[in-house]
Amino acid sequence: MANIDIIEKYFEDLTPVQKHQFGQLQDLYAEWNEKVNVISRKDIENLYERHILHSLSIAKIIEFKPGSEILDVGTGGGFPGIPLAILFPKVKFHLVDSIGKKINVVNEIAKTIGLTNVTAEQIRAEKVDGEYDFVVSRAVTRIDVLYKWVRTKVSHQQGHELNNGIICLKGGDLKEEFSKLNKKKFTLTPMTDIFEEDFFETKKVAYVPIAR
Repeated sequence: MANIDIIEKYFEDLTPVQKHQFGQLQDLYAEWNEKVNVISRKDIENLYERHILHSLSIAKIIEFKPGSEILDVGTGGGFPGIPLAILFPKVKFHLVDSIGKKINVVNEIAKTIGLTNVTAEQIRAEKVDGEYDFVVSRAVTRIDVLYKWVRTKVSHQQGHELNNGIICLKGGDLKEEFSKLNKKKFTLTPMTDIFEEDFFETKKVAYVPIAR
């Protein structure tokens, strides 16, 4: 399935602006990836399935409310933050990564496609100021490490159907990793419940509420 078609397959209510923004990403990432390696070379042809749709799996378990604030930790080239920011234009996204070159790519792509709800910063996650409704990430580190980094950055002001917390994208056998949460609550949603493509067979959306 070519390009944006796979996004429209699962998100049927995209506006013309959103379709245009998603549609620009293939050429932009291909161009930037020649200068800064933010995506595996073999994956650039599968950008819409393996990076954009993968990022949007988060939107299948929660609809972020307008005005809410989301922190994307270890965003790399802007995943999952940029696809989510396109889908939720009234939500504020702060994308952070410790590598400045990658943050430069994020800023340039957000600017080119006209995203006004994205800020990006070169900073380590544990150094980030402020509070956020949710922290999202894509396999940046083990869940117990991520929890320690961000647990004080999650707001206790509730406003969603899920309690504020961490939502991250994971793959493989997660039993041992999640045992390190020391009996904290979590939910793992298989992406096979969301998408039918083979790529998602071993992937999950992990949600860890953070009680304050």
